[in-house]
Amino acid sequence: MVLGLVVITLLLYGIYHYKNSKPKKIYKIPDTWHKFLLTHVLFYKNLESSKEQALFRTKMARFLSETHVEAVKFQLEELDVVLVAASAVIPVFCFDNWSYTNLTTVLIYPDHFNADYNFEGENRNIAGLVGTGRFKNQMILSRKALRLGFNNKTDKGNTAIHEFVHLIDKMDGDVDGIPKLLLSNSYAIPWLKLMHDKMEDINNNASDIRNYGGTNQEEFFAVASEYFFERPKLFKRKHPELYKMMEDCFCKQNASLNN
Repeated sequence: MVLGLVVITLLLYGIYHYKNSKPKKIYKIPDTWHKFLLTHVLFYKNLESSKEQALFRTKMARFLSETHVEAVKFQLEELDVVLVAASAVIPVFCFDNWSYTNLTTVLIYPDHFNADYNFEGENRNIAGLVGTGRFKNQMILSRKALRLGFNNKTDKGNTAIHEFVHLIDKMDGDVDGIPKLLLSNSYAIPWLKLMHDKMEDINNNASDIRNYGGTNQEEFFAVASEYFFERPKLFKRKHPELYKMMEDCFCKQNASLNN
């Protein structure tokens, strides 16, 4: 009897160990996605070499191997998946082995939604959010906003990038506009001062950074990041000090960051 229990226990342990030690299935990026990316994702198109573009697609594959992308009340199209994965990779492209450990699923709604997560009816002014409560470890994006973020190449905004930057900010435990995983201690105080100076400019109508960035620290970080990735040349010309700080944050400071 005891021997039988031991055998069963060892068998169950072996099954558990096998399941949890199996390598994750790597998402295979179709060859057609290169054309999708060249057409729709300016960040990808502007990469300096085919080697960097291949690395970008590899990072997309890793993201999609770890994260589900699901449509709600509409048929998911290939382009939707491409744009979600590209949005995830853009802010962390410079980092090795990055994983969004605080995300399991991206839900795409057909349109903007309200505070009750309804995309029909009144007060539908939410384009995207990082979920809490029953939506913990999930992101919700409006398909309309997702596509607009990449179709309009002259604005300074991108809803999906905005929400992924919130996730990056959240990974140190606090959504406070100070991404401790990306900023060394020596950068934190100068970043805070610069951030508050820029928020004051926004609230005094003395800035071309979107007004929503003046709401609080976390929204400033996300809104400024959209601008940084969407219109880098304009951002550098208009906000050279802020550009340098964000370049150090997203590119130079932690180019070999592993998570």
